[in-house]
Amino acid sequence: MCRKFILITLIMLTLGTIDRPMIGMADEPGIITGPPSDKILFQSFHVDRAPIEIQQHNMDLYLYGIRPDASEALKDDETVVIYKAPASSISLILNPAPASQGELNPFSIKKVRQALQFLIDREFVAGNIYRGQALPMITHISPLDFDYLTLYQELLENPIQYNPELGNRMIKEAMLENGAQLTDGIWHYKNHPIKIKFVIRVEDERRDVGDLLRNSLQKAGFDVAPIYQNFAPAIQTVYSSNPSSLEWHIYTEGWSRSSPDRYDFSNINQMTAPWMGNMPGWKASGFWQYENAELDNLGKNLFTGQFSTKDERDQFYKEATLIALDESVRIWISTVLNSFPASGKLNDLTEDLVAGPRSPWSLREAYIPGSNQLTVGNLWVWTERTTWNPLGGFSDVYSQDIWRNINDPPIWNHPFSGIPIPFRSNFSVETKGGEHKIEVPSSAVRLDPLTDTWVPVSNGTKATSKVTFDYSKFFQSKWHHGVQISMADVVYSIFQNFDIAFDPEKAKIETSIAMTSKPFLDTFKGFRVLDENRLEVYVDYWHFEESYIASYANPTSLSTPWEILYAMDRVVFQDRQGAYSDTAASRFNVPWLSLVMGRDARLIKNQLTKLNEQNTNLSNIFSINGFNLSNNKSQKERINAGLNWWDKFGILVIGNGPYQLTRFDPPAQFAELEAFRDPSYPFSPGKWQFGAPERPEIWNVDSNSLRKGEPFELSFDFTGPGNLQSNYFLTDPSSGETVTIGSAMQNNSGGFELTIDKSITENLSSSMYHLHLVGFSDQISLLSEYRVDLPTDEESALRSNYESTNVDLSPESPSGCGKNASNDLGVMIGGLALFKLATIRKKGQQDVDDQSS
Repeated sequence: MCRKFILITLIMLTLGTIDRPMIGMADEPGIITGPPSDKILFQSFHVDRAPIEIQQHNMDLYLYGIRPDASEALKDDETVVIYKAPASSISLILNPAPASQGELNPFSIKKVRQALQFLIDREFVAGNIYRGQALPMITHISPLDFDYLTLYQELLENPIQYNPELGNRMIKEAMLENGAQLTDGIWHYKNHPIKIKFVIRVEDERRDVGDLLRNSLQKAGFDVAPIYQNFAPAIQTVYSSNPSSLEWHIYTEGWSRSSPDRYDFSNINQMTAPWMGNMPGWKASGFWQYENAELDNLGKNLFTGQFSTKDERDQFYKEATLIALDESVRIWISTVLNSFPASGKLNDLTEDLVAGPRSPWSLREAYIPGSNQLTVGNLWVWTERTTWNPLGGFSDVYSQDIWRNINDPPIWNHPFSGIPIPFRSNFSVETKGGEHKIEVPSSAVRLDPLTDTWVPVSNGTKATSKVTFDYSKFFQSKWHHGVQISMADVVYSIFQNFDIAFDPEKAKIETSIAMTSKPFLDTFKGFRVLDENRLEVYVDYWHFEESYIASYANPTSLSTPWEILYAMDRVVFQDRQGAYSDTAASRFNVPWLSLVMGRDARLIKNQLTKLNEQNTNLSNIFSINGFNLSNNKSQKERINAGLNWWDKFGILVIGNGPYQLTRFDPPAQFAELEAFRDPSYPFSPGKWQFGAPERPEIWNVDSNSLRKGEPFELSFDFTGPGNLQSNYFLTDPSSGETVTIGSAMQNNSGGFELTIDKSITENLSSSMYHLHLVGFSDQISLLSEYRVDLPTDEESALRSNYESTNVDLSPESPSGCGKNASNDLGVMIGGLALFKLATIRKKGQQDVDDQSS
């Protein structure tokens, strides 16, 4: 059967070669610029209808993970390919705010929050609710992610597991200590029953997960009021309310996973540290705030590179993780192995290791032979929380799934290694290490937020690193409205970020953006425009992987023309007719600006019209390092181009990537993207086609018996790309302690071997031990894990059990031939999620609540 499929595949590839546009350099004769497909149509399909719509050829790809039973039913359909990826995760957020006098919020008590960790049957959720298409998790990091290795011993020894007796006992002790009484099986406080408001999402398996926990909470004595809601009202209830109002106590969060990140710095901050604005209180002005100075300090050290060695960085990471587990404000449940169905005809999706077909790499190369368009389905195209603005919007994956095809990021993480690489901006890094400094030249400048002018840096200013960015691939091309991209767009974006964060009046308006931006922006020491293409950035940031320094120092996403940003600033700060963030919009009772909504876009359009009439002078912003980056003529050209775009499309989303947004219809749940074919666009089909990764895998494990006082030996094969290494951990499951750790050594034949000395084994006292093997590569940001169960008693010594925890994420192909067949097809997957905060979003690697699947 597989031989037959390979023959069919070769025929398909031959046909695809005929139909695919010519590939080469964008400026070669006969070579098209932009993507291979002329259009992408985004439409909403309910998750239960998606498999049928794929089978009936009404869509080519579905970006929302379908249910496990639906995935199983499609497995044998030869017209469908299922792409699997650990593209989402689920958690609980608990409201820790204290109640009003005379009332009690149980989750303001740390011991009660901790108790919930033991009431969640993660194995049941993964195995039964998700039918094996999920992995249990107890912290912000997935068991498949590279940094799981950093935490491996700590997580092995952590006592969290399903133990309702212990959880119920902890709850009883804590509630009695805080003055509650258990009356008729229900917890009361001052003779009033304590009611738990549990917001449960209904679109997917989180409803079942919520009901499972609700049942456990009721057995623990709580009166639980389930609030079943879908995306928009649930987000409004939880993230837009003051925690102290206690409109909710628990919420079933879902997160769209990010692209692979070999060394995490953002996820641990977003999911644990209050300073980032994603913990209860959300850094909204006037709200009660969850605070934890130790987590903030550790998180900021990780985020801003305040470490001198990798070991110090890893120690910060461990400490922050353990504190977050102890606090238990956010409780993790599962990494979900999502199934994304696609037409078997769909070619050239890059296979990102983490997030499925949700990355800048994916749709820009995808096409169907013989067709000039793709139809991409999702659960939603627009919701009441879908907000398109590049400063404080894009907090849902549904907008991001479209947005990432409209813009090219300067830098993005490689889909296999998780290391930042140049996308449309080249860079060079100079650094002397974490403990040494570079002199910042006197010609470098910084922004004076009180005068809105660029001033020379102070004498003696020093920085940890210098990064030189070359934006030639941007500046040789145009924005979608036909205006040349220029250094003015870079400079205005830098100005805007600093202006919002450090101008006292503007910071009072957009408080959440300002407060979460400052720790990051404080590390930037100066900027120097070198010529029409290059910018020097001086920053107090260091990393042992230099490309992370460039990713951190990149000062702009270059996603929106400066004149649109300036017009938005006037709407928000001058006329006070709109807001960048949801918290400011709610506080001042103005619209949360969205450039795809006619009402909001018209506000921006009106500002452009005023600018055209007023001949506004912005020389203070665009005079930098002796360069005058904009004049009245170029300003008018840009403004007229923006007004023409509005007249043509009725929206003001203007990007620079392979597709341009030409229609957005919220009531119809529809968006249309057209290929950007300007001859100056630097990329043609085939440029970003990475192929499928070769995943590392441990197999063929062989060992002798584990006996007290005798050396233990084990060998295994570990295959994968690049430089392969493997660590081992011998643990006592009865006590949770780690007996010994070490590294397996590669032998001359390429296999791996390890020996545990008899000086270790002679102290063994339990009847069973677990040996965990963890393999990793320098080219793949994915772990391979294998567990060996080793009994020590004579009767059981020869019955060692071998259990691989490797996860097969190979696409399920129409032939059923598995990984090899999918590789022959050249079909791949990709993924990402973006930062919530504007000045941090340009890093591009953070998770987004659904806000997710």
